[in-house]
Amino acid sequence: EQATAAQAERARRLAALRDLPAVTRDGRRIELAINIGRPEEIGAAEAYGPEGVGLFRTEFLFLDRSRPPGEEEQRQAYAAAVRALRGRRLVLRTLDVGADKRLPFIDWPEEMNPALGLRGARLGLARPDLLRTQLRAVLRAAAEGPISVMFPMVTTREEVRRLRQAVEEAAASLDREGIPRGRVEVGIMVETPAAALAARALAREVDFFSVGTNDLTQYTLAVDRTSQEVAALYDALHPAVLRLILEVGRAAEEAGIWAGVCGELGGEPLATPFLVGAGITELSMHPRALWEVKQVVRGIRYDEARRLAEELVALASGEEVRHRLRGFLAERGLALDA
Repeated sequence: EQATAAQAERARRLAALRDLPAVTRDGRRIELAINIGRPEEIGAAEAYGPEGVGLFRTEFLFLDRSRPPGEEEQRQAYAAAVRALRGRRLVLRTLDVGADKRLPFIDWPEEMNPALGLRGARLGLARPDLLRTQLRAVLRAAAEGPISVMFPMVTTREEVRRLRQAVEEAAASLDREGIPRGRVEVGIMVETPAAALAARALAREVDFFSVGTNDLTQYTLAVDRTSQEVAALYDALHPAVLRLILEVGRAAEEAGIWAGVCGELGGEPLATPFLVGAGITELSMHPRALWEVKQVVRGIRYDEARRLAEELVALASGEEVRHRLRGFLAERGLALDA
């Protein structure tokens, strides 16, 4: 009974944070958004008070069908999400298939290691018809509200330039046809060590970064995150992974663009002090994680978190990182349940 009462009291205190801003004690503003796979998930998440959508997975439109969705069908889905957000930002990820997600209407090559093969933005560049249709639909939906578009699995500056050119060409085609469109921010997902290490060069080509910590972790540690045999080695708080995230955050700050995290680490309260200190200004997560993450943001100072981030990347293991993070939070009265 005492445990149940304590849990209820904790839930009440967290719920009271719903309409308060996610701002550190020394004034650093962090945007807390949600990850969704369909437009209707926005309404279900409103009870938690999200500030936007940091990852809209568009694959639901393409899976389990024999031909790709048309431009109008896509436009309607994206516009529905824009309207549901009522002026809040929608960050939309272009089609991210390949690896373990295959579509019947694509002639996939034989690949020994599909996780490192034709996937994400690489597929979009190989199939410009699919990319063009999706980008035209996104631009048309942007006429109804703010949309940022991001490309997954990018590793080089040349890819970024080709993708930006694809956006410009899609916009020009709509203009020629007299079809209303909006403007979009153009960003990339940082989910490979190459993109993280080249972040300072890539920052000059984009409007924002969004770190996909799930893939970034598996590629950095050479661990298949779907394999039970090596699951114990998969650790998003490994100092090597944190060092790459820190590189992205610092590069974004220097370039004057924003950087977010949309992988699972973004919804992990224990990781929040590091991510804030690394220069990340947007965290996107499952709606149920919003209040706990907000509680941590509001309980820390950015200047202290910044020093902490530099300290953590010099540690030797994920376990050392966890121990230091728990101590940092406990010193500020923010001890977590787990």
